[in-house]
Amino acid sequence: MNVVFLSPQYPPQYWLFCRALRERGVTVLGVGDTPPRALPSELSGTLHDYLYVPDMERYDNLLRALGLLVHRHGRIDHIDSLNEHWLGAESKLREDFNIPGMRPRETQRYRSKSGMSEVLAAAGIHGPPGVLVRSREQVEAFAREHGFPLIFKPDIGVGAEMTYRVDDSEALQRALEKLPAGFVVQRFIQGRVTTFDGLTDQDGNVIFAVSFLYRDGVMELIRDQLDVYFYTRRQIPEALRSLGIQVVQAFELRARFFHAEFFETESGEYIPLEINLRPPGGFTTDLMNYACDVDIYRLWARVITFDDVSDFSYEARYHAAHIARRPDRRYRVPEAEIPRLLGPALMASPQVPCRIAQTMGSPIFLVRHRDEDELVRLIELIQEHA
Repeated sequence: MNVVFLSPQYPPQYWLFCRALRERGVTVLGVGDTPPRALPSELSGTLHDYLYVPDMERYDNLLRALGLLVHRHGRIDHIDSLNEHWLGAESKLREDFNIPGMRPRETQRYRSKSGMSEVLAAAGIHGPPGVLVRSREQVEAFAREHGFPLIFKPDIGVGAEMTYRVDDSEALQRALEKLPAGFVVQRFIQGRVTTFDGLTDQDGNVIFAVSFLYRDGVMELIRDQLDVYFYTRRQIPEALRSLGIQVVQAFELRARFFHAEFFETESGEYIPLEINLRPPGGFTTDLMNYACDVDIYRLWARVITFDDVSDFSYEARYHAAHIARRPDRRYRVPEAEIPRLLGPALMASPQVPCRIAQTMGSPIFLVRHRDEDELVRLIELIQEHA
């Protein structure tokens, strides 16, 4: 079996997916924009072949690279990146090389917020009211119907990139001075962000799932430069699990990770926000492992290689947290003291890639604990300002 992994060097822990494939006898082929000599040794030792493509944004370059890999190794059986940025490119490559998996039409629809809303509505699941921006008059009519605040966001975008809130008519007129093409406008929902994240098997069954609780939405974290933290629940509320499975099934996801976001209101209602066709970002795959004492990298490889995973079981034994500081802020506890204070609760403190440091924070500490109150105390300890 030949599997191509796009950008296997980023995020840095994704080399573990490649290792897991190789352990199962797969020929693992990498395509990335990092020179071969700059690859981490653990990754380069895992790949059977690697093509350096300095400009991966040009699809013709990827097309030629895959053609060369086919020439060297034969038919490609699977291609993946598990990375939002490359989902479009990998779907085009599947189509051009007749590789099983999602094609551009599906990927485009499932990645766009307007497309997601259509899929969910067809399944009887409704998120925040919203429309794709087409005219000034349309947006003004939407504001009259739903009131303020409103949220403007790109129809296709990652996290809270280019997302902003409009609180009144005056701010709306300023926002519409240059009509934001390719945006959706939604009614603002007051609620805490939570998720339903996991992996489906080849038949679309959810075989692994966790739920993260976030301090705030990504938009607020960036806007207010808040200290970032989020952590897994030990028990997923049944209403969230049921709705999460319905959302995943509506998109007919097979042998894929999913990252579904919801608003959790004070009344306990869960309102679907969006779904991503990949694992959640940063080091959340490691947090999944820490929370459940599993190896999500090897589980994914089993699914991709059509192994029978009916014997897989797991239990969320811990709350696993991402706790971050900001490099321009002073804290009461010196960074050097944190490992001693956390003791065995500290699982890792990986280096944060520059491109995600603004949203994920830096430095970060990956921590787990069985007791939620104690975990929250540790979060407050790490993030207490001087």
